[in-house]
Order: sequence, then structure tokens, then C-alpha cells
Amino acid sequence: MTDPAPLLVVDGDNFAHRAYHGLPKTLRRKGGRPAGALIGFANFLLRFWETERPRAVLVGFDTLDAPTYRQELFPDYQGGRVFDDDLVEQLALLPELVAAFGFAHAKAPGYEADDFLAAAATQEAARGGRALVASGDRDAFQLASEAITILHPVKAGEVARIGPAEVRERYGVEPHQVPDFIALRGDPSDRLPGARGVGPVGAAALLKKYPDLEAAFADGRHAAQADALRIYRHIATMDRTAPLPDLADRTPTWDRAARLARDWELYRLAERLDQLAGS
Repeated sequence: MTDPAPLLVVDGDNFAHRAYHGLPKTLRRKGGRPAGALIGFANFLLRFWETERPRAVLVGFDTLDAPTYRQELFPDYQGGRVFDDDLVEQLALLPELVAAFGFAHAKAPGYEADDFLAAAATQEAARGGRALVASGDRDAFQLASEAITILHPVKAGEVARIGPAEVRERYGVEPHQVPDFIALRGDPSDRLPGARGVGPVGAAALLKKYPDLEAAFADGRHAAQADALRIYRHIATMDRTAPLPDLADRTPTWDRAARLARDWELYRLAERLDQLAGS
């Protein structure tokens, strides 16, 4: 039997940031407005589509102007992050670009892009399908399973394919233990301090001895920090119940995307999309 085409889910903000910081800031579109994040993100999407040929694509986005439950639980979460105005302006346009591609997108107050990826990948696995999760955030490793593979960018356009064995190799824990591991180790990028005196080696060793944090607390390990560590674990856990759009099979609308690119005066991108439409 032919292996069915996978569902591809993409962390929109993560790849938009990569695109913005990876391309010259001199790239401009109509009206002299910035264009690097738009061009780079479109190139990421096209590369993933051409490589994986998914049955459908979902791009998840953060909502920057609304707090999530994570920030309400821990006000320092992701504190101090400041985005360039040029990046924020392009982030607001990405859902329109994704829709022009004929792909689905999800964005809602209170949720992060990761949550939509988790919900969609879990739903796809439950229906007997395969999901590919494109994200540079290692939190996504908690989703790895026989049915869910993480596409993790490494360098120079290379992507590592992360399954359960790769999670064990990199972290020394099982995928379902990743939120516990992050809670113990901490995550400087999200301002999560972790357990006092515990690094990645110590976190992995503890989770080899105990199946989860609750078992460690019950045995007196880090019990004084239990409440804080539970919060960190909750923050690191993706919400697999996030609301999703319809994820039926979709055919890309390259001609529509080319028209939008041409309207934005992104002519090289429009040419590439025209070629896809013609083929």
C-alpha cells in the first residue's frame, strides 16, 4: 500500500523570525515596506511543500496583543522580548499569504502557535494519519511518536527529522517527559528558571529514576519547589485542545499566491509561484 500523504503543520512565528533575521533588511515590497520576513517565510513554506508533498498544510500563529494562560500563570514568561516594528508589521500579513497559498492557518487569543501544532498533529495521529511538525522550538519534541515527526531546522537550510529515538538521544528522556524535563532544566529563552541546581544532565537522570515530576515529589525530591515546577511544566506543555480550522485535503492555489506576490511587488516570488501554477 502507498504511504498516505502527511499533514504538515508549521510554526508560523518561529519561521517568520528565522526569515526576518536571516535575510537582508534592505528587501522591500510595494510602498517601500519591509519584505524579508514575507519572502523568507514563503520560501520556507515552498521548500517544505516541495520536499514533503503533504495532503494539507496548517500554519499556527501567536497572538502578540493578547496574553496567554502561560503569562497569567507566570508573568515573567517570555519577558523582555522586543520585536522590531518591521517584523511585527510583516507578521500581521502572514495569515493572508498563507491563505493565498491555499493553506489553513490558526490564530486565536490565549493560544500560541505551538498549541495549534500540537492539536492538529494529535488529531491527525488519532485518525490514523501521519503528521510532520515544522518548528525550531524544542518544546515540540514532546509530540514525537511513531505517527508524528518533528522537522527541526539546524543550519544552512538543513532539517533534522526528530522521532522518539532522537528525543531520547538528545535529551535522555521519553517524548512525553519533555515538559517535565523543561520544568526541571529550565528554559532561558522563555525565562523559566527550572529547579535550583539542576541542569539537563540532572533533569534527565531524575526522569530516568522517576516516570514524572509527581513521582519525584512523592519521594521527597524537589518537594519544596513543587508548586513552581508544576507551573513550569504546565507552561511547557502544549495545549492539544486548541481550536482548529477544517483540515481536509487541500490543493495549493499557486496562481492566487502569485497574484498576491505581484500585488506586493515581490516579483521573484511571483515568478516562482507562476512556475508552480504552470506545472
